[in-house]
Amino acid sequence: MEDSARCADGPVDDALRGRTVVVTGGTRGVGAGIARAFAASGAQVLACARRPPEQPLDGVEFVPLDLRDAPAVRAFFGALPRLDVLVNNAGGTPYRRLADADAERHARVIELNLVTPLTASLAAHEHLRRARGSVVMVGSVSGGRPSPGSAAYGAAKAGLENLAASMAVEWAPEVRVNTLVVGMVRTELSPLHYGGEDGLAAVSRTVPLGRLATPADVGTAAVFLASDAAAYISGASLLVHGGGERPAFLDAATANREDDRQGGLG
Repeated sequence: MEDSARCADGPVDDALRGRTVVVTGGTRGVGAGIARAFAASGAQVLACARRPPEQPLDGVEFVPLDLRDAPAVRAFFGALPRLDVLVNNAGGTPYRRLADADAERHARVIELNLVTPLTASLAAHEHLRRARGSVVMVGSVSGGRPSPGSAAYGAAKAGLENLAASMAVEWAPEVRVNTLVVGMVRTELSPLHYGGEDGLAAVSRTVPLGRLATPADVGTAAVFLASDAAAYISGASLLVHGGGERPAFLDAATANREDDRQGGLG
């Protein structure tokens, strides 16, 4: 955790000084971590969300905006004097099994996690084209594996990654587009998904690096993809998941178990 703390407390670099960055959903959790990282890099950061942060974020300007209101989104981006980076972070889902809700309710999850990033990207395109800027999509490992309890969210994130890859081709060479494929992150909402401290500790043990990500980990990766250090990276998906998940069959199998090898054959 010490490395992540250093990322959160100190500047990432100043490579983005003078640039303007919009982070959607940038007022709490992962979004706040991303906004802080860009502010630490010297950028002017605007965080868009329906509600303000509980505590002001240093170096981050809050802009009230409902990303599902397409005319309002277009008006917001149209009024900006310039834009260099768009981070499409707004999203999320409650735990909801498919048969426990109608299609219309699941469609709202898809709208938030797939349609609103498309809306924002299109509204920002002309600014980004002039600035030769970039888009960073915040995806999820849920888009690449079965996601029981969040199937609509997983489907939307799979679509988001594909959308980013197509956008990267259509908008090249003026605009770079990449996706952060994010794993489990410890935020203020983590107990709703994983339980209390015992649950968080148990879930952390399933990650090869032994812990959940912090919002600062995701923020540092986002800054990298938006910076000149990634000038030749576009259409890529960067995994930020601590090594992924240990395959379940390894723990279920009765052969080649770690405790058997340590005990020997005698």
